[in-house]
This record gives sequence, structure tokens and C-alpha cells, in this order.
Amino acid sequence: MSTAALIAAVSILLAPSATAATPGQSQSSPQPAPQSAAPAGPTIRDGVAYSRLTVTDGDQPAIEAGVWYPAEAATAPRSLIVVSHGNGGDFRSHRDTVQALAKAGFIVATLTHTGDNWRDQSRATDVVGRTRQLSVLIDHMLGRWEGRAGIDAERIGAFGFSAGGFTVLAAAGGDPDLTRMIDHCRANPAFYDCRLVGQHSETMNSGQGALRLPHDARLKAVVVAAPALGFTFTREGLANVKQPVQLWQAGADQILPSPFYAEPVRDALPRPPEYKRIDGAGHFDFMPPCSPELATNAPMICTPTPGFDRAAFHERLNGEMIRFFKTHL
Repeated sequence: MSTAALIAAVSILLAPSATAATPGQSQSSPQPAPQSAAPAGPTIRDGVAYSRLTVTDGDQPAIEAGVWYPAEAATAPRSLIVVSHGNGGDFRSHRDTVQALAKAGFIVATLTHTGDNWRDQSRATDVVGRTRQLSVLIDHMLGRWEGRAGIDAERIGAFGFSAGGFTVLAAAGGDPDLTRMIDHCRANPAFYDCRLVGQHSETMNSGQGALRLPHDARLKAVVVAAPALGFTFTREGLANVKQPVQLWQAGADQILPSPFYAEPVRDALPRPPEYKRIDGAGHFDFMPPCSPELATNAPMICTPTPGFDRAAFHERLNGEMIRFFKTHL
């Protein structure tokens, strides 16, 4: 790809209404269809209550979301964890992790990012919108959710995977330099993210300059797994991410390969993260083991990584995340 084409593609990413896909979960990976309507009240299973939410977002489409929390009445306000899924996912993409967090005593709210989900990819590179939507979810949980009195507003954390990892880092105070994609894709034209922006290189946009994403100072601790576009974060760009960070890397990540994504984030954070590299893990091993039906419909995210036990890994992943949030929230 020519330098001019790369600059054109990057200008698309800098525009809030861009239409290319963000690296992460494949936009062609089908997911189960959502329920047609939210239940009248929470459902309770294994000590965890769950409710489907509809979150208003001003003049934008309403945001699909869900909340999991301990069914047992609390004696004190609980910490809140918000979750951002990868490209092409939805609010249920990390269901085993959110259930484990809720069982451990947290209130966990997840969302389906508008325009970046398995049904709709029309705003898959709207990184500004992604970050803003995460704050809208927090606003809803603190201001309109029926259980808001049970949330400690001073103890809010976030978990993000792939594109969601990028989203969480930006929300926590990070400012990416997306012009770094020009050199990155010149050197690595076959990479997943570079192939995607290359598909849109014929479209020009006048947006230029550094991208400033919405930040949310309410986030007190974050967990980031296999962050997309990690190379766009410099020391300067992450200087304001001063919260405790737990950073996970898949040692055999075929979508966001070493050393371009997790390592730059690890090295640029002003406070050394709790860094965990999982040898033998693939990118989608951060998602829960698939049901037989999902495995049939979405082999890209479900095909087992040779020699790697995804179910056993999730016992560790969930346990380490619970410990981290209990320590820092």
C-alpha cells in the first residue's frame, strides 16, 4: 500500500463516523441472537442475579446492556465493574468472567457497543463513540439503574478485551496517536488491522491532528486483555493512566501478534502494570469456552488452540481478575 493510501486510511480512523472495522474479534463471526425483550425482573442462578438493560444515549440509538450482581442483599455498597467487548461482540461476550465477578461480590455491567457488534459494523472504527458509550453506561448505573443505591461510586473498575482493551485504556486517560498506523502498516501490510484499513484506503477525509478521546476519572482500576492498536499508545499518550492496570497477553496471539500490541502498552504505562503473558494462548482464548451451537456457527472464535486448555485458563483468568479488583477497589 502506498504512503498516500495509508494516510487516507488513517484519516478514516480519525473521523468519528468511520466505517472500517477495528482489529479484534472478526466482524464475520456470528453470535447468538439477542432475546427479543428484557424480562420483567431479574433472573437468579447460582447466587447471581441478572437483568437485561436498555440504556438511553441522547440522540443516539439506545445501548443494549446487561447487569449481573450478587442475589444476596448487601450490607454495604458494592464496587462496580464495566466491561467493553471486542470488535463484533456483544454484552454477553465475556459471560463466564462477569458471572464469576458477580459471584465474588461485584456489580458488573456490560454493553453492546453501538455500530460495533455482530449485528452492525457501521461504526466499527468509531473509537470516540466506543469510549463515550462506556461512560454512558456508568452514568446509567449510577443515575438510573434501580439498584444504584447499592453501588459505591468511588470504587469503579473496567475490563476490556481486544478493541475493548483499547477502549478501556482510552477511557482511563489514554490518548492514542493513530497516525502511527502509517509506519506500522507500511512495515506489516499483511496484519489483520492493516488489511482492514487498506480496504478503505480509497476514501479520503479531512480529519487531521491528534485524537483526544473522552476520559472518565471515575475508573479506579482496569484490566486489559490483548489490547488492539497498542502500538498507537506512547509514553506521552498513556501518561495520565495512573490507575492500577492488570495487562494480559496471549503468547500465541494470531490476531494481534507480538511485539506490537500488549508490549507497547506495558512499556508506556507510567505505573508498571501487573503483566501476565500466557504462553500458548490464542487471541480468542480470552473469550469463554463455546457451546456446541456457537462452535458450529463461529469457528474462528471457538476453534481450540492446539495444546491449550481454555476452560482451565478461564479459572485462572477469572480468579486473578477477582483478586486484582478486590485489591484495588
